Amino acid sequence: MLGTLRRSAASIDARTPEHRDRAIDGLRALALLAVPIGHWLLGGFHLDGEGALRNASPLSSFEFFAPMSWVLQMLGIFFLVGGYASVLSYRRSMARGESSGRWLRGRVARLGRPVLGVTAVWAAALPVLYALGVPGTTLHSGATLVIQPLWFVGVYTVITALTPLCVRAAERLGAWAAAPLLASVAVVDFLRYGPFADAMPSWLSILNILPGWMFAYQLGVSWGEKKLGKRGAWLLLVGGTALFALLLIAFHYPASMVGVPGEARTNSHPPSLLVLALAAAQSGAAILLRDRIGKLLRRPALWAPVVIVNLSAMTILCWHQTAMFGAATVGSFIGPIGGLTTAPETLGWIAARIAWLPVFAGLLVALGAWARRFEAPWAVGSKAARVRRVAAGLLAAGFAVFALGLA
Repeated sequence: MLGTLRRSAASIDARTPEHRDRAIDGLRALALLAVPIGHWLLGGFHLDGEGALRNASPLSSFEFFAPMSWVLQMLGIFFLVGGYASVLSYRRSMARGESSGRWLRGRVARLGRPVLGVTAVWAAALPVLYALGVPGTTLHSGATLVIQPLWFVGVYTVITALTPLCVRAAERLGAWAAAPLLASVAVVDFLRYGPFADAMPSWLSILNILPGWMFAYQLGVSWGEKKLGKRGAWLLLVGGTALFALLLIAFHYPASMVGVPGEARTNSHPPSLLVLALAAAQSGAAILLRDRIGKLLRRPALWAPVVIVNLSAMTILCWHQTAMFGAATVGSFIGPIGGLTTAPETLGWIAARIAWLPVFAGLLVALGAWARRFEAPWAVGSKAARVRRVAAGLLAAGFAVFALGLA
């Protein structure tokens, strides 16, 4: 068994082109794996009086979990690497004489197919599960979890479409092209949390969505354009860390990087200035550690998992909540099970949840082996292929309506 794994790792390493930037792939894999681990650790369920599962979070009971979210919230790294990879891909496409529209259509298709796949499958499964006795409340809890990470795909798609603008901004301003985005979020935060907060409209925070998540992406574009080096990285690391501490201590931003049930303020939806401070610090550290990471990933045993994770990136993002929900749904028919269907209110729950992580991972691997088909290009041209695409779209729309509580 061990010998087979070693041979497989060596084979993957041998097939990797010499020009492949292993550090970038490693950073992407690290940021991606933080998503399921974070959701599995910081999310939970509890059984209500009728035996249905309702969503819960240990953050409501354990404030010391908040610093864990500083480590597990790695979307700044994801957007940084995304910007870096996108600008290189965009430049190669332009060199081949392709249009920006064709480049963008290819990127959007790769992002959209897995999302359409998971939502369509869920829409088809909902009535079957209900007929098998799964309570409607349980199904709605699961649908909410599944759609939770998919907002990222929509935001990422919009930002990817703006890559040509990011490139021009990097050409003119270098790494400072990200500064106006930071300033925009700071102004909105001042208006919604400052002395004029009571007079501000409730929709004001929406203005932070695009610049808030575009900040790290623009840094990545500047990095890919060789406009951001180690001096800038040190500025990001030190400045981002200082701003993060200042916002927590002096301006009393919520400590958790993810939403806490019952709390009026949240940092991530939409992003606050604290998210950008963390993204700046993470981006600076990533740039400074790039060479060391690349050297470390020259080892086949470390490089092979990175390749596998990157090849299954969208599958992991789309299906990891389903893996956890599937285990909890089966458990709900048995009764209260520590770390699975009991409320996350005790230290014992934390230990039990950690023990459940390998189970969730195993279920995700099994699901992923089947669901990776949605990442491959879909058949086109035939009438049957068009019917399948229309059916998938309608099912996905129906799932969104159910998950968002619109009907």
